[in-house]
Parts: sequence; structure tokens; C-alpha cells
Amino acid sequence: MPAPRVVRAGFAPVKGTRHQSYDAVRLDGAGPVGDRAWCVVDVDQRRVLRTVQHPSLVAVSAVPSPDGPALTLPSGATAPGAASSSGEVLTCDYWGRSVTLDLLDGPHSALLSAHLGKPVRLAAAPRRGVVYAGAVTLVSTGTLRELAARTGLGVDDLAARLRPTFVVGSDEPHAEDTWVGREVDLGPARVRVTSRVPRCAVVDLDPVTGERGGRVLAALAAYRPRAATGELLCAVDAEVVVPGTVEVDRPT
Repeated sequence: MPAPRVVRAGFAPVKGTRHQSYDAVRLDGAGPVGDRAWCVVDVDQRRVLRTVQHPSLVAVSAVPSPDGPALTLPSGATAPGAASSSGEVLTCDYWGRSVTLDLLDGPHSALLSAHLGKPVRLAAAPRRGVVYAGAVTLVSTGTLRELAARTGLGVDDLAARLRPTFVVGSDEPHAEDTWVGREVDLGPARVRVTSRVPRCAVVDLDPVTGERGGRVLAALAAYRPRAATGELLCAVDAEVVVPGTVEVDRPT
């Protein structure tokens, strides 16, 4: 198939926080480098926080640096990027899987605890350690325009709600569904599309404030067939076949 044009790229450096846009994303064999490199942990419960249960995480903006993520809250409060290992290792539950995490020292945990209203710690995650779903997620512009027409939300808003690694150009809504089992070139990189993405209530969270609303799930339910499991599907997951840096093709 012809290589699709990449019109948007992004990920969240801290799992569950705001989905950030980038001019380029480097893919290695495990996926986007820097994607969900950190996570937020409830130490007492030994559990990685999930966005669907802690929607205010979405309001946290995280910018990666070699020393750690720089965090900014809607209030303007910040924590700089410097974060160091505390020497504490904790095995946590994440969607029924056990993951071993390196708890970090620095100002991030206090900032996040105040924002979430409960004691939490920032932790460094092993590559692919706390990721639910595929390494790379793709959605087409046709899909976003179809959902925009059905919800009244903007295309950029919907892209931030669906949190794909790449938005690719296509006039046909849900064209990406036909790519399952196929390889897709993304600039110098290549991915193999493995499955469609089941969606949860996170897509109904405002991508900036974390407030509930938008009725994206209801819009999908009105016209999209459900999976055999009953889940609503939108966008596709993929695995990296050929690593490379994928740049956004912006109009000149």
C-alpha cells in the first residue's frame, strides 16, 4: 500500500498525563522512544494509576528531559525535570500484570500527590512495562473527521482524546481498519498493524482539563459494530518492524 502521510505525532511521557504533540517521534524495536517512560504509583495499594480511575491526570502536562519529566499543573505549579532513583524498587499491579518499577526522588511526587489528593510516587517504567495495548497506535484523518461530524468536537480535540502515536492522512473514515495484518511505511520506519483498539471512558475526558464530557463513546456506539467482547473499536495498534524517526509532514 502507498505510504500514508503522517500529519500528527505524539505520546505522553508520563503515563496518563496529557498527550503531547511532537514534530518527530523516534521508533525503536519497542515503540516510540520516551513514550510512557514514567508512571504514577499508589505505593500503599501497589498499583499503577489508571487514567480512567484518575481523570485529573490528563490535566498534567509532562515534558521529557534526560533527567526526568518536567511537570506543569493547570494552576501553573511546576516540578522541574530532575528526578533520581531512590533505590526503592516496587512490584505493582497494572491491568492484572505485575511490573517492577524504580521509585524516584524529586519534587514530582509531592506535586502529583497534591493534585490528585492522595499520596503517590513518580516511578521510572521499564520499556513496555506499564503499557496497555500496542507499541504504536494509528488513526486516520478520515476517522477523526467522521467523529468530528458526529460529536461536534474539533479534529485536534479528538486526536488528543484518542491519543494515537500517529495521525495519518486518509479521506476514508476508519480506513486503518483494513490495514490489520499489513505492514505500513511511516517515513523511514515500518510498522505491522496487529489489531483494532478497544476504547474506554478515557476518550470522553477533555484532553486538557480531564473533565468528563464529549460523548465520543456514544457516537462510536451509534454507528460502529462492537467487537465480540462488546468493546467499541477505533484506531489500530501496530508493532515496529523497521525502526526509524518519523517526522510530521506539515503543509508548506
